[in-house]
Amino acid sequence: MTRGRLQAAEPLQMRLAANLLCALVLAAALPACSVLEAKSQVRGNKVDPDALKELHPGVSTQADASSLLGSPTAHASFDDRTWLYIEEVTRPRIAATQAVLAQNVVVLTFDDKGVLRSVSTLDQKDALPVDVVARATPSPGSSASFMQQLLGNVGRFNTGPGTPLAGTSSSPIAQ
Repeated sequence: MTRGRLQAAEPLQMRLAANLLCALVLAAALPACSVLEAKSQVRGNKVDPDALKELHPGVSTQADASSLLGSPTAHASFDDRTWLYIEEVTRPRIAATQAVLAQNVVVLTFDDKGVLRSVSTLDQKDALPVDVVARATPSPGSSASFMQQLLGNVGRFNTGPGTPLAGTSSSPIAQ
């Protein structure tokens, strides 16, 4: 009787060992999946936080900012005294647009003399949603459908007897 119980316990232990081995192999293979993930990409001007700390409002000038941070990504619309350093970290997605992982904007404002007045930093939480309008700009003329455009010239030109063919002149001088 003891021998029968021993023989029944062996398959159970073998199954447990096989399950444990399978779990260990899967746990070891899981980090390899990150190798297939696309690398993130930095777009725009990445501002070094240490360089940004060297700019002091009321003291630093546009030349100081340009030498520490480089040229700005953009200037504010209608205001050449506001410099924008825009940085975006994205990751490509298959058959889709870029996934935005982080977005930072450093805004430097200067006075009329080119002296730094303020430094502010914005991130994704400060972004405002933009609704895309899905409409077409109307063009002058008729709004013909595709079939009307395709068949619009059928029958428009008469090539019957007594009418000149395309490319010929009806003037008696040309004959």
